[in-house]
Amino acid sequence: MKITTGKLKNKILFTPKGMDVRPTQNLVRKAVFDILGQDFTGVSFLELFSGSGAVGLEAFSRGAREVTLVDHDPLCIKTMEKNLESISYSVPDFDRESIQILGTDVFIALSQLAEDKRKFDVVFIDPPYHEDLAKKALKQLNGYDILHPDSIIVVEHHKREILPEKEGRFFAIKRKWYGSTVLTVYKEA
Repeated sequence: MKITTGKLKNKILFTPKGMDVRPTQNLVRKAVFDILGQDFTGVSFLELFSGSGAVGLEAFSRGAREVTLVDHDPLCIKTMEKNLESISYSVPDFDRESIQILGTDVFIALSQLAEDKRKFDVVFIDPPYHEDLAKKALKQLNGYDILHPDSIIVVEHHKREILPEKEGRFFAIKRKWYGSTVLTVYKEA
């Protein structure tokens, strides 16, 4: 898997091996950034259920000033750290402080981020399929004040997991299908 554009273009990323992790395919990852736009200069980006951190690192490559990656699995955490270490060797002015890994449960992390008064412009949610975690994460996110005005939430989920048109203060503004994968985009009302 490679970063597709930006300052890390063509950088090969490690993916967790030996477990049931479904990395966001290049096509779907490209679609995420086609939806969100190409220039992420100054954006604060939160990736929940990060796995390898590929989507957050793509956002960083496109100019995000701050990226927070959240996953509780030790192998995923190790993979994200390995990716950051690899990037630091190949990018001379890499600012490691601009990317944070939170090795904890997503639902605990949301509470912690709210407590720390952190705010984000973009949230990407990509939970394991077939566990109804996309709905649960969206509902939980709705309960915390961690979004800037006009923030965007993108949820990657299986086509059989139907997400609501409205979840609290969030409204679905777009849905795109890529085989069995769906991207649902939400904004605040």
